[in-house]
This record gives sequence, structure tokens and C-alpha cells, in this order.
Amino acid sequence: MNTIGKLAQTSAALWILNVWFNRFNKDTGYRGGDATNMKEEFREYGLSENTMYVIGAIKVSLASAMLAGHAKPQLVRPASLGLASFMLGAVGMHIRVGDPVKRYIPALSVFSLATTSAILHGKGQKSATATP
Repeated sequence: MNTIGKLAQTSAALWILNVWFNRFNKDTGYRGGDATNMKEEFREYGLSENTMYVIGAIKVSLASAMLAGHAKPQLVRPASLGLASFMLGAVGMHIRVGDPVKRYIPALSVFSLATTSAILHGKGQKSATATP
């Protein structure tokens, strides 16, 4: 994979880890609705605290798999596509509660990075089922 793909892969993963580990209880200005932390944000979306932890665990796992993809490249594309899907869901939630675009620019950014990572990881890769 090229340098841009690796940068996108690493940036998306680190961004997610930062949000879930460093900014979980902080008012970032990008929270949905009137929320000032992650728990309040999920409440704004009508989602339970348990759902928040499940989504967080999945996102952190996908981000970790993206980073592990530097050693095991076969992890990158599925993890990137999974994270991109979750970020589309995040954008949808922001739209659902009537947030201005400014609030979901980070989700769009991570979506773009994860999608770029998935596309560039697949580009030029030989299929596992291809015959020589």
C-alpha cells in the first residue's frame, strides 16, 4: 500500500482511539445535540449506555485492527470498511438530532480516512483466490 493509504489508515485509527480514550468525558464542541460528554451524546441520540459501550468496543477494536494491519495487512481493508460504516452511522445520528454540519465534520473526516485506507489497501493487491 502506498504512503497515503498508510497515513489514512493510521490517522483514522488514532483519531478513534483519541475520541474513546482521551475525549470520552470532555465537551469537544462536536458532541451531538446539547451533550457535553459521550454518555450524554448517546442519550441525545436515543441510545442506551450499554449501546454506547458496545459501539465503543467495536470502534476501538476496528481501530486496533487497522493499526495491527501494519504488521498483518489483511486486517486493514475489512477494519477500514467497518469503521467507515460506523462513521456513516455517526453522521446519520448527527443529522437525526438536527446538528449543524460543523458538528459532524470529524465523523465525515474519519469516514473519508477509513474509506481512503480501504480503497488504497485493495488497490494493486493480488486476490487470495487468484491463480499464478
